[in-house]
Amino acid sequence: MAEQVVFGACPHDCPDTCAMLTTVVDGQVVDVRGNPDHPFTRGGLCVKVNNYQDRVYSQDRVLYPLKRRGAKGHGDFERISWEAALAEIKTRWTDIINQYGPASILPYSYLGTEGILNGLNAGDAFFNKLGASVSERTFCDSAAISAFFMTCGPTAAVDPESFVYSKYIILWAINTISNNLHHWPFIAEAQRNGAKVVVIDPVATRTAKQADWHIPIRPGTDAALALGMMNVIIAEGLVDHDYVERYTVGYDELKLRAAEFPPERVARITGVSAEDIRTLACEFATRQPSVIRMGVAIERNASGGNAVRAMSCLPALVGSWRHCGGGILHMPIWAFPMNWDGLSRPDWIPPGTPVINQWRLGPALAGELDTQIKSLFVYNSNPVVVAPEQDKVVQGLGREDLFTVVSEHFVTDTARYADIVLPATTQLEQFDVMFSWGHLYLTLNEPAIEPLGESVPNTELFRRLAHTMGFTDPYWDRTDEDIILGALDWSHPVLEGISLEQLRKTGWARLNVGPPEAFVPHREGNFPTPSGKVEFKSSIAEGGNLVLPLFRQGYTGDQSGEPLDPLPNFIPQNEAPETNPDLAAKYPLNMLSPKSHAFLNSSYGNLDAQLYHAGEQMVLINGSDADARGLANGDAVRVFNDRGAFEAIARVTPDVRTGVVVAPLGYWTKDSRNGRTVNAINPPAFADYGRAPTFSDTLVEVAPIG
Repeated sequence: MAEQVVFGACPHDCPDTCAMLTTVVDGQVVDVRGNPDHPFTRGGLCVKVNNYQDRVYSQDRVLYPLKRRGAKGHGDFERISWEAALAEIKTRWTDIINQYGPASILPYSYLGTEGILNGLNAGDAFFNKLGASVSERTFCDSAAISAFFMTCGPTAAVDPESFVYSKYIILWAINTISNNLHHWPFIAEAQRNGAKVVVIDPVATRTAKQADWHIPIRPGTDAALALGMMNVIIAEGLVDHDYVERYTVGYDELKLRAAEFPPERVARITGVSAEDIRTLACEFATRQPSVIRMGVAIERNASGGNAVRAMSCLPALVGSWRHCGGGILHMPIWAFPMNWDGLSRPDWIPPGTPVINQWRLGPALAGELDTQIKSLFVYNSNPVVVAPEQDKVVQGLGREDLFTVVSEHFVTDTARYADIVLPATTQLEQFDVMFSWGHLYLTLNEPAIEPLGESVPNTELFRRLAHTMGFTDPYWDRTDEDIILGALDWSHPVLEGISLEQLRKTGWARLNVGPPEAFVPHREGNFPTPSGKVEFKSSIAEGGNLVLPLFRQGYTGDQSGEPLDPLPNFIPQNEAPETNPDLAAKYPLNMLSPKSHAFLNSSYGNLDAQLYHAGEQMVLINGSDADARGLANGDAVRVFNDRGAFEAIARVTPDVRTGVVVAPLGYWTKDSRNGRTVNAINPPAFADYGRAPTFSDTLVEVAPIG
């Protein structure tokens, strides 16, 4: 038997970006495991991918182009050739362009695959050249990144590995053990060495149960808690005035804003006692190095951007940035010298091209926007599951005049409505290089096996589409290796000594940012903001709402609208008794829809092993709320509001606060009790910054079925 071990990397939208080793015997994958030599991921894989070969070899894989032969939504297809599929696409798109213009074609993709080649920006250049509507991606972290840019700047960072030197660690709105698993050993080591670990989360998650202190905050009130901490730090004389004077701007104004949030008022807003607010603030200020790790869930409410603005001020206020293991960790992705414009080619976007936010897919397909959408092209996403207003999305996909193409591994809930389904390779069948938004390593992914059937990676998919549509630019003749050589600035100092050849020998390489024990880039300021300092009072805010280039297909950024409040503030939830008492009286429970422990968004929601771990769609509910509704553990329930309803199994637990229910995201509609999932009832509203979604700003009621 010929055995080979191939370097790989997990492809998913997760901060860990695990290094993998794939064992191949006679052309067949026999094992996928973590690479024990990787300093961050250390040989472990999570429940989502530790049987990745089962995904590759699933009998349900789409391996050949398919054409619909039954009614939309029935998933009835026949096999066709690539030539026939491309010819159909060209004919239909040509007719649509001639009648309605190219902007009536809408691409839809996100991070089902995260690689530099096959991930977020894989098809942007093609659709920009075609003149299609720009698909604005603000699903995840756009409010948080906008706020962080405004306060600390894009490359302000803490090395995740330096958490071992921290003495006080706040995990704020992040379930590390489920969604950032490989960071936990660094936190646990610090904890063993005497660090205090605090989790701020409405839910007693797996992570909260391993912490020294869990603070069960009311959803959407994080900005108020951070401002209350500032109030205490200032009042108690715990400000590092030397650091503030040297390396921040706007302290006097911030002091006035913080004065509006005394602990007693913040306690009424957050449900956290005034005593606990004082303790948290004093400990964070005095137990140095102190550090905050924020999660992406922080932004998912009306005040999400302001929460990040307020949190990002705290480390500078107490001088945490002076120390290794101190500061605030958001997304190290900005340390990677990416050439986003070279990948996306925003220069090819015709002037006046419509921009349609992916959060508004339902209204776009329902004809409620200015641009008529006559064709939808979906890849790296499953919008029936991940987009809000699920009923509108499903109804829109059912339109007979909508020509839908989906590139996929499986016939997903979205692909069931496609006219053409194209077969996509898995990570074991394609070449890619992975950046990370959770650590500081480049990781190589070599193809371990030849593509199964007629599946192709996204790079080849868009080469074929470009040639089919008659594009002649040399851009479309580049190999995958050509693309990766142009996608990174290999001359940048952080890549010194790193090359594609080296990656092929080692599988991974740490950016040249110094060792974790010496990572203190902001000991003396040097923040990448307009002032070079932490901006308690933001100069960027004067230009209005900031939307980031990465999420807008290489746009250089868009500051538009009325100027924002330059100081962090607290904005009550859109759906709350304070802002909408009639709605709250009708629907008194705040629903959260976090990522599942076993799924990655909707990926793996169809595979047996992950479904076994996840169980049936559930809704966690506190015992007092269950008693008030006559519910017992295991009861079938209906979760609903004016937007829709889904059915689930009640799990009665003290792990959630009263007034809060939790329904994990990722279950597929075809397997659900009533053909709907949590996004049938989530709102279409945006958060305060970056046109971010508001998954966690949702009022519902729960009732027994029957």
